[in-house]
Amino acid sequence: MSRNQAVSGRAPEELLPLTHIVYHILLSMSGGDKHGYAIIKDVAARTKGRLELEAGTLYAAIKRMRDEKLITEVAAPTGTDTRRRCYSITPFGRNVLREESLRLEAMVELARHAKVLSPSPRG
Repeated sequence: MSRNQAVSGRAPEELLPLTHIVYHILLSMSGGDKHGYAIIKDVAARTKGRLELEAGTLYAAIKRMRDEKLITEVAAPTGTDTRRRCYSITPFGRNVLREESLRLEAMVELARHAKVLSPSPRG
């Protein structure tokens, strides 16, 4: 059993595939701790407005992600509104995000091989 399995009780692959909402939230949080509104803004910016999270959707996902040990609540940074709840991705959450990213990359490669997409610019 890996260290991350011992902490979460599960292997990252057991949580795959992630919903697109959870994937985008984890991706947003991979850059550092964030409060809910910052996550909403970051996801909208990353997706060029194609995904605009509603507060209810975000906080329901955050609750599930906390239960799954993908994220944890952390203290608000000094000098900010202490009523805001901030969240941090856990090491297990990073592993799940990485495994999901690899799974998605493999799917894109299958689409390239089937000539649904152009060959990768990397070669």
